[in-house]
Amino acid sequence: MLEGKRIVVTGAGAGIGAAIAAAARRYGAVVFGADIDPDTAVDGHYNVADEADVARLFEAAAAKMGGIDGLVNNVGIAGPTGGVEDLDPAAFDHCVRVNVGSTFRCTAAAVPLLGEGGSIVNIVSTAGIFGYPLRSPYAASKWAVVGLTKTWAMELGGRRIRVNAVCPGTVEGPRMEGVIEREATATGASPAAIKAGYTAQVSMRTLVTGTDIGEACAWLLSDAARYVSGQVLSVDGNTETLRTV
Repeated sequence: MLEGKRIVVTGAGAGIGAAIAAAARRYGAVVFGADIDPDTAVDGHYNVADEADVARLFEAAAAKMGGIDGLVNNVGIAGPTGGVEDLDPAAFDHCVRVNVGSTFRCTAAAVPLLGEGGSIVNIVSTAGIFGYPLRSPYAASKWAVVGLTKTWAMELGGRRIRVNAVCPGTVEGPRMEGVIEREATATGASPAAIKAGYTAQVSMRTLVTGTDIGEACAWLLSDAARYVSGQVLSVDGNTETLRTV
């Protein structure tokens, strides 16, 4: 499905990003994985919220792979948890800078390298299509990326570059466990109750895995989705609400 495709995946060192990179390779792509964590086994370590680092990333990726056919903007941070009156404005700004700024910077660097048939996939969240109590910085950043996805699909469609978003639901793993712990602290509920709430808010009563997200991204990166652009695809078992308590 992705034979011969050259794909950049940010945040590829662990979690969803690692699963996306693995899925792309499984379908025949050559992948350049980037991550900020120096202890991760990727092709290069870069801070994608930093413009100079982004330039170095895409220069290295294009040189190593001989060009770029696709980009997955996966980098994102959870941001602070709390009511609007309790949030640290600096922490709010940092969350938006990383989640929105890195998506903008990487896309701006990738577009000149993408030829006809190029594909960009932005990893968003169901928090980009629902309100998310106690997580306003994260929700704001993810709604913004949905807006960028729709806008860039319009801008780049004439060049036959597709732009789509994937909204993971609650993904199993250490990152989500941390979110649950912080939400439990903020609300006074137990972690078990918060986790049960995340499961109950989904029609299929399930969490999802990184592999589920990787499969969706592989399809969107492939020519099988050659006329799919400007879409927001939820991979979540059908989230009904993000209110857990």
